[in-house]
Amino acid sequence: MALFFDSEWFDARLATCGLKRGDLGLALGLSENEIGEVWKDQREINAGQVRVMAALLGVTPQVIATHAGISTPAPRDELTEHRLARIERDLQEIKALLGELRERR
Repeated sequence: MALFFDSEWFDARLATCGLKRGDLGLALGLSENEIGEVWKDQREINAGQVRVMAALLGVTPQVIATHAGISTPAPRDELTEHRLARIERDLQEIKALLGELRERR
């Protein structure tokens, strides 16, 4: 379990990015309940989820790991230009899909 999840920081960062907890849940493949568990330190996030959160929130994986209170090491930042470009494309696709989902509501 996470040692300390800084929910205030995550809520503020989501707001800065124009996103909500539910948007993050969609990007991570987690239900509303599961995201609530993350926020209450009842569910740990894994390295892959750290990377997705970092890309979506525009920070490094280390920043996410620090604010999530993860006791395991943060993913190493060994991205090549190719991998970084792919992540940026994936992020744009995720944001577009979130926009489409919002419009359907």
